[in-house]
Amino acid sequence: MTSDGFVLDAQLAQDTIPVGDAGLSRILLMNNKLYPWLILVPARSDLVELTDLTLDEMNLLMHELHVISSVMQSLFKPYKMNIAALGNQVRQLHIHLIARKQDDSAWPNPVWGTGGEPYSEVDASLLISRIQNALATTMQEEAS
Repeated sequence: MTSDGFVLDAQLAQDTIPVGDAGLSRILLMNNKLYPWLILVPARSDLVELTDLTLDEMNLLMHELHVISSVMQSLFKPYKMNIAALGNQVRQLHIHLIARKQDDSAWPNPVWGTGGEPYSEVDASLLISRIQNALATTMQEEAS
């Protein structure tokens, strides 16, 4: 929990591995090595819909989505970036960023309900380091 009362949904905490913070949002790696899949969760209490954000928060979230999507495109070279804010199973506002390839196991169907394989601890650590390094480089480039 943070000082503003933010608590990550228990299902998200169970299904993901923390990557870091993007300013407004927590960055999480979906623990499914079949797809490069990050989740952004705005770290504010009681958010359910995008419209629950202030306009300033919405702009910051769009910037975070842009940066993280660009990093994922650079790292994973997807055919299509799927970006979605669904809430059918987890009500807390969260945005999925999934780098899809035409040869992934679910293509061209959605990834939901197709099963998955968890990362090994080593593979998760290596991937998270790659993502963190790419994000840091992108943020430095933006700042200069």
